[in-house]
Order: sequence, then C-alpha cells, then structure tokens
Amino acid sequence: MLQSKSFVKKTKGGKVVKVVREHYLRDDIYCGASICKTCDSSAARLSSDASVILIVDTNVVLNQIDLLENQAIDEVVVLSVVLDEVKNKNLSVYNRLRTLCSNSQRKFFVFSNEHHKETYVKAMVGESPNDRNDRVESYVKSLGQPELLDLLAQPPSEDVVMDAVEDLRPSKRKVIYSEITAGLHRGIYHQGKLRVNRYNPFEAYVGSESIGDEIIIYGRTNMNRAFDGDIVAVELFPQDQWHAEKSQILDEDDEEDENAHLAPSSADDAPRNTNAQGSSADTTPGRPSGCVVGIIKRNWHSYCGSLEPMPMPAGSGGIAHALFVSKDRRIPKIRIQTRQLGNLLDKRIIVAVDSWDRLSRYPSGHYVQTIGEIGDRETETEVVLIENDINSKPFSSQVLACLPPLPWSVSQDHLSDPTREDLRHLRVFSVDPPGCRDIDDALHCTPLPNGNFAVGVHIADVTNFVHPGTPLDDEASQRGTSVYLVERRIDMLPKPLTEDICSLRSDVERLAFSVIWEMTPQADIISSRFTKSVIKSCAALSYVEAQARMDDSRLVDPLTTDLRNMNALAKIMRQRRIDRGALTLASAEVKFQIDTETHDPLDIGMYQIREANQMVEEFMLAANVSVAEKILQHFPFCSLLRRHPTPTREMLEPLLRTAAAIGLDLDVSSSKALADSLDRAVGNDPYFNKLIRILATRCMTQAVYFCSGDLSRPEYLHYGLAAPLYTHFTSPIRRYADVVVHRLLAAAIGISKLPAVFQDRLQLTNMADNLNYRHRNAQMAGRASVELHTLIYFRKRPTDTEARIVKIRSNGFILYGIEGPVYLTAKGDNGNGEWIVDEQHQQVKKADGSICYNVLQMVKIHMEVVEPQPNRPKLQLTLIE
Repeated sequence: MLQSKSFVKKTKGGKVVKVVREHYLRDDIYCGASICKTCDSSAARLSSDASVILIVDTNVVLNQIDLLENQAIDEVVVLSVVLDEVKNKNLSVYNRLRTLCSNSQRKFFVFSNEHHKETYVKAMVGESPNDRNDRVESYVKSLGQPELLDLLAQPPSEDVVMDAVEDLRPSKRKVIYSEITAGLHRGIYHQGKLRVNRYNPFEAYVGSESIGDEIIIYGRTNMNRAFDGDIVAVELFPQDQWHAEKSQILDEDDEEDENAHLAPSSADDAPRNTNAQGSSADTTPGRPSGCVVGIIKRNWHSYCGSLEPMPMPAGSGGIAHALFVSKDRRIPKIRIQTRQLGNLLDKRIIVAVDSWDRLSRYPSGHYVQTIGEIGDRETETEVVLIENDINSKPFSSQVLACLPPLPWSVSQDHLSDPTREDLRHLRVFSVDPPGCRDIDDALHCTPLPNGNFAVGVHIADVTNFVHPGTPLDDEASQRGTSVYLVERRIDMLPKPLTEDICSLRSDVERLAFSVIWEMTPQADIISSRFTKSVIKSCAALSYVEAQARMDDSRLVDPLTTDLRNMNALAKIMRQRRIDRGALTLASAEVKFQIDTETHDPLDIGMYQIREANQMVEEFMLAANVSVAEKILQHFPFCSLLRRHPTPTREMLEPLLRTAAAIGLDLDVSSSKALADSLDRAVGNDPYFNKLIRILATRCMTQAVYFCSGDLSRPEYLHYGLAAPLYTHFTSPIRRYADVVVHRLLAAAIGISKLPAVFQDRLQLTNMADNLNYRHRNAQMAGRASVELHTLIYFRKRPTDTEARIVKIRSNGFILYGIEGPVYLTAKGDNGNGEWIVDEQHQQVKKADGSICYNVLQMVKIHMEVVEPQPNRPKLQLTLIE
C-alpha cells in the first residue's frame, strides 16, 4: 500500500519548495507480543504472561529514561516514530534507549508503526505534559515499589518550560526567542559555552568569537541559573565594570552567599556585577565582564555526590525534601524528593536535574541511582568514571563476537598477502613503561652498507581486526580512548585484542603497520615508505632496562648497539625540533606503588623521565609527522589531523607576570622565542627551570583533533611541536583517532578502499569533536584518580614536606609540588594589616618585615586530610613558618 506525504520547506536561498515523498505501508509487521494471535510470534520479545504492556511516547522517554532503565520496568513497546523523535531531540537518551532495546535480557520491543497500515496516522494528538506526568506517576504507584517514585523526573513549573532559548534575567517580563536572537545578530548579546572555574564555582568564562575574547562571569546571580557547559547568551557590562582575575583564594569551605542567589523581583534592582565575595574591592579592572541573559542549549546531565546531612523527618516512611551536593564543586546544590532518606544519607548517589524555577535558589532534580558507601575506594573511583562520562561497562556479546577465536597466530595467508611485507628478519624491539601489556609500538635500527640507517616504527595493525561499521568499531569510536587510572585501565578495545592479538609482545609474530625511513647519521631522512607488515619482536624492554643497557659500556651486543644508534639519532632530531621552535614543556606526573591485594596506595613519588623515554617519543613524533604528510597529500579534505592552537598574549599573561616578578624576561612572540626564553630561565636550583616550564604548559590550550577540510592550512599548525602538520598514528590500541588514521594511510598507499564515512564532512567533524571530548575526559579522570589516591595515601599519614609558591594572593598563596592553597589569614579576615601583599612583584611579607615570601620560593608545610564539610575530604596545607 502506498501513501504520499507532502510538505513545504524553505531552501538556503530563501525559496519555498514543495516536497512529495512516497510512504509504503505493510500488513505483515509483527507486534512483538507472544500472546498475539494475529502476528508471527516466533521472534517475540515480550512475555506471554505480561499483564501490562507499556507503550511509551517521546516525552516519557526524554524525561523518564532513568526510570525506564530500572529492572522493574519491562514489557515495553517503543514505536519507531518515538525512537526517531528521541534521536532528533537528545542523542544521549537515544543511545540509552537503543541499548535497552538491543539488550536480550530486557523486554523492550521496537514496533515500526510508521510502516504498518493499521497504525500509520497523518497526525497525532497529544496531552499536556502535566497530564502525562500524572499518568506515569499513577502507573509507577501501581507497581507497589515506592522507591521507584524517586526515579520520576519532576515537571518544571509552567513559567520555566524552555523553548529554544530561555531568558533568565530576574524579571517578570518574558523575553521571547526572537528578542535574544535579534540581540545576538546585532551584537548586543554574545554567544558561547559557559565554563565554570573548577577551583572557584563563583567564577565562569564564556569564550566569545564576536569579541574575540573570554567574558568573565562573576557570581551565581550573573550566571543566572546556567550550568557548566551550557551554550548561553551573554550581555557585556560597561567597560568601567570589567574585572580582572580575583586576588583572593576562595576557601573551599565557603558556602554560597545567600543574597547572591535570590532573584530580585525586577531587572532594575538586580546586582548586575555581583562577584563571588559580594564586592568588587578585590579585583582590578581589565577583562570583559558580563552576565548571562539566556540559555540557548542546556548541558544538564546526571551528577554524582551525596545528600547534605540532615535529621530524619518525623514519619520517616513519607517524602523527605533534601539537598544534593555534587562532588563537582561547579554544580550548585540540587533539591530532590526521596522516600528512602535513611538509606541514602551515607551513600554516594546519582541525581539528574529536571528544572530550575526562576524564583528558586536551587535547581530541582530526582534520584537516579546509588553508587555505594561514601569513602569506599571502589565507590569513589566509580564516581570519577561517572563524572567524566567514562564507559566502564563490560563489552557486549555483539562486540566480543567480532573478535577472532583464541589462541590467535599469524597465518600463512598473512605471510602470502602481497600487500603485507615479511619483516620477521629484522631486530625489532619495544620500549615501554614497566609492566606494560598493551604494546602498540616497536622499533628497529639497522646499519646500511652506505653508512646510513634503516629505521622503522612498527605499530600494531589494529584495523586488521576492527572493521568499519561493526559493533566492535562502533564501540571503539564511542569510547574514543583507553582511560588510565591509578589502579586500573579501562580499555577502548577488549583485552584479547589489547593484551594478546594486537600487542607487539616479544618472541611472537604479530601484524603491524610500519613506517620505514632511510636516515643519515645526522638524522636526515633520505626516503620514507609505509607498509603493512609481519614482525617478530626480539625484546619487550622497560624504560629502565633500555636505559641500563645504553649506560652499561660493557654491553656491545647487537640490541644494545641498536638502542645506542637510535638514541644518537633521537638526540639530533630532538635538538633540530627545538631549533625550529618546539617547546620542551613539563608536567609533574605522580606515580603510586599499589598493593596488589587491596589496590590501596603504598607509596607515592614523581615519575622519572629518562633518555630512553625521550628516544621513543622522538621516533613516535617523527612517524606521526610522516603519516600526516602522506594522508594529507592524498586526502586534502578528509584527513584527521591534530593541531595545537597558538596561545594568545592574554593566555600567557600569568606566566609573564610570574617571570617578571623573579626578574625573568620571557619573549612570547613565537614558539621559537618562548622556547629560547625557557632555555635561558635557569637558576641555582635544578628544579627551577622545570617549574617555569610547568607554568608555561598550564597557559596553553589543549591540542585537538580536526578534519582537514574544516580549517585553512595555516590553522593546521601544532604550536608546541612547531610542526606545520601532525596527526596520531602510533597508538591504535588505545586511541580511536589512530584507528581512523590507519584507514586513511591504508587507502593512501592503495591497499584498501576509503570507508564511506570519509565522504561525510559533518560526520567526520562530529567524530573529531567526540574524540576531543573523550580525550579530555580521560585526562580529567586520570587526574581525579591521582587526587583520590593522594587523599587515601595521606589519610593516615600526616606529613611535613616542602613545596613551591607559584601564585601570590591577598590572603595566601598557591603551592605546587603538593598542589593547593595555603592561607595566611583566617577565613573572612583580610589580614588587618598583618600581611602586606605586592601582587605586581608576587611577594607577601609581614608588616614588621620579619617574614617575606616570594613566588617560586620553597616553603615548608604540614599536610593532613581533613573533612571540614561532611563527605568532602580534602588535603589541607598549613604553613610551617
């Protein structure tokens, strides 16, 4: 049966056209219920004894997905039109619904109602959100499990239901969509993403392309109910109300200023430039400041934390109103209703935001899930993963079905493949951190008769096993990267691949993708070639073992000679990069010794970088550059590359201010000038130069993936490496970006076809955005894991130690080494003249001149874990004068 649909649409050129589409209807689409006498029930998903079958609409799915995911909800039919509508409105909820529908353990069935002649309708009549919510609540009550009511999302009041833009100014007058969009077009308002300061929740930034700078938002009032990550419209204050960075350290124990969050009755009496402390006395004029006037796109999701301690209300079986406190300090407290208060007060829980009434100090939300006991290491690690949107679930049966059977070995078919070169005769070896099992890179360095070297970088051939469009590939693309926590690794790919089939372990034959150069002894590249290969590593060395071999003059075996030759080449290559302007930056990586049974930290120290580390890094960088050049040559508009934007003068200002305070003159006019300046920044203290480099690193933006067709050639630059082109090729076991680049390279050398995704620019851009998001979250999760284990380690080990001052403030200073604030004055005390602060020269001294502290000075401190607020332990640093 054929139906015709017609509609009109407006083209980009402004013309109105009529579109007619043919719609085919069938009568043989089954309903999924085994009790149905009409349909074929052989593939039924619903139970034969189901007393109730739920048919959910779009609004129920979008608002009540937390409830639907509960095991108590089953026997559900999802209409195909609902699935499509949810996909259009919220991709995250759509993915969660698809997971439910594809889970063989759950009774969810997708019915193609749009293509069944009995269920196809031209128009659907709905009911009000409140009526629908009442029906949902009635149904949940009928299940006889009161705790399920906690999972219900609470509907917003009528005056805050958002359309495309929600005006949030504390005014009774409603501002419609067109007013804000018109203001954006006319330059009255400025659009950007709100980023709340991780260490000061009363300070936020909105990057605005329209003014080419970040707009600072001080105080919750000026944030106007916007959350971190929201796309917002911002109104600039007059220039005489602009503020620079605040000069006080915000005490983590400070509660929010009550008056700063109560919305006045009209816009006229709103405190338009309220800052976090309630006054602007401790700021200096400078950077653009403003307030949020509208939210264009919400970034609400689920948050981890705990309930604010409170006494059990009378009649504990009823509904209790509680405040949820997120572990992420950027998130305001959230009001929830719960029927299980007694069970939740000592637990880490997940809460989702539902709405934020204009006249309410806090947003409203609902309970989603209990994670575990507060303070338990497993619970707190799970919080880290959830907060950073890390998927740590086991791989599905569909994903595992994509793997080849074990034990796996290189076959004769691989060896006879004309597109794959047999390199098993080469003396290939790997150098990695101790205990590394997911080895994705190996090296070789062979002297040639002409005095040059054949140098190879061999990378695990992951794409031989991960094929486009398979469940394995889809899962890897969503995960984006492996995540490294202190005590465990969360893999992007299943362990049979990461630790066995693809891992370039010693003394076993493995498939690789190789980059091979001919190099002169001066490290000049004479020629480059790329090939799929079969290798057999002769040794899997740790950095310590490789360094020991190079340093031991008694060793003259072939493997040690290869290491020394590679190291000599790497030193030349490194110096050449530095001469071009590459920055030698630094970061303080902490390493823990972990108890193998309890997984608790036994010892803590700093990760040591050796020449062996730098040798491997140099050849990985060279391979990435060579591959970037090759794929861009063949695919100038769809290559996946990596860029590092040039930092602005404003971004480098904190570094320049600190350098000037200690008499250093840093030239930041180019990466080369900065690199030379950093090389000259030496003192008597060997740690001094590293600290300056760490401060420089913190002023940089992160490097990001991008599609070559989205930017102009000058924008491809990788500032930190001083490389005009760069990509990621060398770690496909743990990074999906490298998998994509392997496919590009294989197509560039003519051994495979380019997958269809590379023809879709929008899909490639979305892929790059997801990779950047996943990479950033993995980094944040790793840092949060270090912070968690630092707290666990020092919880029973109060310690005196030394650290360096990196920033002077009017009420104290910030330390580095053991990072955190030290307060010179009591909370709420401005010092009463006891301390004199010179922020210009980054110095603080007592009024009587008896004590003086300077930036980068070493000071002695006492460290201990305290809990000034319930369920929020922190490492407290106290100065020992």
